[in-house]
Amino acid sequence: MSRLLDRIEVITLFVDDIDEAKAFYQKVFAPESVYEDAVSSVLKFSGTMVNLLKVTEAPQLVEPSTVAAPRSGARILLTIKVDDVDAACAELRRLGVTLLNGPIDRPWGRRTAAFADPSGHAWEVAQELD
Repeated sequence: MSRLLDRIEVITLFVDDIDEAKAFYQKVFAPESVYEDAVSSVLKFSGTMVNLLKVTEAPQLVEPSTVAAPRSGARILLTIKVDDVDAACAELRRLGVTLLNGPIDRPWGRRTAAFADPSGHAWEVAQELD
């Protein structure tokens, strides 16, 4: 299983003010911008991307779990790139991991499924769709 889930691709940070967050990351890190819209800014940091996502868009990614309020807990979704989300989910289930959601084909060209670690940190496996 360790080789199946060994490629962290995207770290999604839930932010309250997308413009303020984008300005901070550009100022502090000067990363390459990969994608941007009104609610998201994807920034490339070497082999990993950071997705700054407006907190209002976050619930659909972690449901049925909830997004923590500012300063009340973790507000992050860690994504691992896999070749086959369904195979990864089958292996997760075999290991006794309960999925939060998915697999789901997302409008941005990914098939995803989410699960949480024992502390409640949300993880996602994601596969690029053709």
